[in-house]
Amino acid sequence: MSAGPYVLRVNGNDHEVPDAHLGESLLWVLRERLGLPGSKNACEEGECGSCSVQVDGELVCSCLVLAAAAVGREVTTIEGLAPDGELADVQRAFVEAGAVQCGFCTPGLLMAVDTLLDDLPDGGDPDDLIVREAISGNLCRCTGYGRILEAVSIAADLRRGNRT
Repeated sequence: MSAGPYVLRVNGNDHEVPDAHLGESLLWVLRERLGLPGSKNACEEGECGSCSVQVDGELVCSCLVLAAAAVGREVTTIEGLAPDGELADVQRAFVEAGAVQCGFCTPGLLMAVDTLLDDLPDGGDPDDLIVREAISGNLCRCTGYGRILEAVSIAADLRRGNRT
């Protein structure tokens, strides 16, 4: 069943989605219709986190969200994390800590960490338990979580201005 064309606001820009179908996931529309391949398609069940994006600042698995349900909302993908071509603080921290291996899980982890740090009061420094809970929906098979935890600490320092 066709939903007709609609407009999604993604990374601060409006994108018309022509010939849309009501059952299409946000992940499918982002990757296949809008040409934003950063969110990865892995489990399609909301278990791995590789498709994570922010919808109105809330972390969601885009494979579980109908694209039409995101109309009128602000969607931020990994491509929108650093729109000016510079690395975002969380991206820089992952590189510095060596928390990137194959890269398949990295976009979802970056979105989860960005959401966590945005939600911390007064730019606080999350302890390991808070970080582990925040990234618990993201599976990584290559890097190991030690470097990811280190990257979160670096990113928190960058956001507080304690590191240049």
